[in-house]
Amino acid sequence: MPLIRKLGSPDFTKDLDVTHAELISVLDLAADVKRSPELYRHALAGKSIALLFEKPSLRTRMTFELAIQQLGGFAILNDGLIGGREPLKDMARNLDRWVNGIVARTFLQRTVEELAHWSKVPVINALSDIWHPCQAIADMQTIRERFGEMKGLKLAFVGDGNNVAHSLMFSAVRLGMDFALATPPKYEANPRVLEEALQLAGQMNVKITVTSDPEAAVSDAHAVYTDVWTSMGAEHEAAERRAAFADYQVDDELFSEARPDAIFMHCLPAKRGEEVTDSVMESPRSVVFDQAENRLHAQKALLLMLLA
Repeated sequence: MPLIRKLGSPDFTKDLDVTHAELISVLDLAADVKRSPELYRHALAGKSIALLFEKPSLRTRMTFELAIQQLGGFAILNDGLIGGREPLKDMARNLDRWVNGIVARTFLQRTVEELAHWSKVPVINALSDIWHPCQAIADMQTIRERFGEMKGLKLAFVGDGNNVAHSLMFSAVRLGMDFALATPPKYEANPRVLEEALQLAGQMNVKITVTSDPEAAVSDAHAVYTDVWTSMGAEHEAAERRAAFADYQVDDELFSEARPDAIFMHCLPAKRGEEVTDSVMESPRSVVFDQAENRLHAQKALLLMLLA
């Protein structure tokens, strides 16, 4: 088995918990795990990982459970509110006596950060209201597989300035990609996240474009990305959001504004007929199921670099 580089941070609570060099190492390892899974089948032998899920999931739960099992470890699931029945700090200090790592899918970023503060074992953010770093790594792996060299590419995100947009923005910029974000008014990215991303873009000599014009964002893009208009927990806003996002659907016309070799991306689940049309989802240039597959390999790489 190739040498596995240990992450400098004890946890992966957000994208910037890994350095630029470590992000590249994660992608390299994810590619190797995907290419030669048999080399890693005992890498986490004897390791146990707790999965704490406040939100229901298909891809995140299945890929983490399978990743842990295929690396020789075993997963234990606990769903429900984290810190609901007892203080979070008590829960964390119980878990770190029993397991070797914690994967948390939460409503709030501060829940992940508090778990990491109180736990002595690594904590991985499987989704929060601010970040979705595991998704972004799988997405970068997918783009890399399609285009090879990532520097100089353009990634366009159309829709809600949400957790996925935040993590994509940081990962793309750090890998030398320009990033364009098109959102309706009132649905922009978190201002503090955007400010930090713009500073990073300046350091990396790449460009972040923020606009309300989806055509301007998608123009000349190598990858066009969207997500559901209404995330879990915001269902009461569904009608309002459908009205606000009506002009932000990725259809064949909008997709044609991108480069001829552009790919379409979506973290799934998708609301076909809302944020994306069925024709774009089923296009030969759609890589949505490659992204879903790469969740497995990217998360294996993260687990290895934190726990192996």
